[in-house]
Amino acid sequence: MSIKQPNLLLPAPSGDLQISELPSATSDEASALLSFSLVVPTYNEAANINKIVRILSQILDEIIPGDYELIVVDDDSPDGTWQLALSLIAEYPQLRVMRRQHERGLSSAIIRGWQVAKGRFLGVIDGDLQHPPHVLLQLLNAIQEGADLAVASRHVEGGGVSSWSFIRRFLSRGAQLLGLIILPRVLGRVSDPMSGYFLVRRSAIANVKLNPVGYKILLEVIGRGDIRQIAEVGYVFCERKEGESKVTWKQYLDYIHHLLRLRLSTFQIRGLSVHNSFPIGRFIRFGLVGLSGVFVDMAVLYLLSDPTTLGLPLTRSKIIAGEIAIFNNFLWNDAWTFADVAMQQKQWHQRLKRFLKFNIICLAGLVLNVLVLNLVFNFIIHNRYIANLIAIAAATVWNFWVNLKLSWRVTQVK
Repeated sequence: MSIKQPNLLLPAPSGDLQISELPSATSDEASALLSFSLVVPTYNEAANINKIVRILSQILDEIIPGDYELIVVDDDSPDGTWQLALSLIAEYPQLRVMRRQHERGLSSAIIRGWQVAKGRFLGVIDGDLQHPPHVLLQLLNAIQEGADLAVASRHVEGGGVSSWSFIRRFLSRGAQLLGLIILPRVLGRVSDPMSGYFLVRRSAIANVKLNPVGYKILLEVIGRGDIRQIAEVGYVFCERKEGESKVTWKQYLDYIHHLLRLRLSTFQIRGLSVHNSFPIGRFIRFGLVGLSGVFVDMAVLYLLSDPTTLGLPLTRSKIIAGEIAIFNNFLWNDAWTFADVAMQQKQWHQRLKRFLKFNIICLAGLVLNVLVLNLVFNFIIHNRYIANLIAIAAATVWNFWVNLKLSWRVTQVK
């Protein structure tokens, strides 16, 4: 395909991955400013580019006509995605196209797009139609109402995934759990830190040197930006219709590298006003359920091990009692603490999956309990009962927080 106007291509920025502030309202450049700039990073998306540009343009023309831009940033796709996108400019005047020939990577492509953007609000959406475009309406509304960051989440009401394999689900859960351990103050602020579909207020990340690794640019935005208020909107992650998935093992390694880099960086999270702040009500209910589990554990242990009853060996009795207590806690948490989430997924296999995750997390909490008990007793407070109370408190917070993020959330939809 021959392009008669190659000068329509946006020049690809180089240098630091840093976004400038918008010009002041009194400057000459201010007349060219827009409300919203949406970056669509692409690589070998020739089969999808026409459709996504058409759909996005139709949606945005209805709500902010002429006050937005679509920026396709293509990493010099062998299938000519950038050429096809360029040929669409005559039909879609809000479209801009960048061809990168000397740099690669999803995260840097997004930032390079933001660097040439003219919008007060910046966004990103995948070019493969796995992110439903209509969710932009809710994300834009959240930003316009004052949020610094609006994230499309698979794990809040209205969200989910359509047909993921067990392996992919396992890797996703494991990646988030690892992130919660390494960077709890970053990943704990959103229900779906792996999301690649979000909008951010330009002023929240302006003049900040970004340094992402791999695909998970949202971690960088939350970790290094001045993100005070966060809103989340549910969306269903759809399966790709055209083209091939680009998820490989390298992306998971890059994710771990990114977590460690952020952990070791000397950043501070300024302001922690979030729409989904710590759910104290759920935590109290979770604690009361845990207290009921203590009584169940003690009663079953007595019935199984006491010489006047069954007289079974202590270790065997304790294992059975502990598992029954865990089952008791799961039933009450599912019916009371997290009832709003459980009601959305009531089928038996969905409850079974929640129970298995709850069980594994509680067993990990037991290991944490023992470790904290020994650490506190041997090095801090030489009182076994106070040390045990501290260990129980630590394990309770662990069990609640990880179950909140991984067990009771909407993930599977039709």
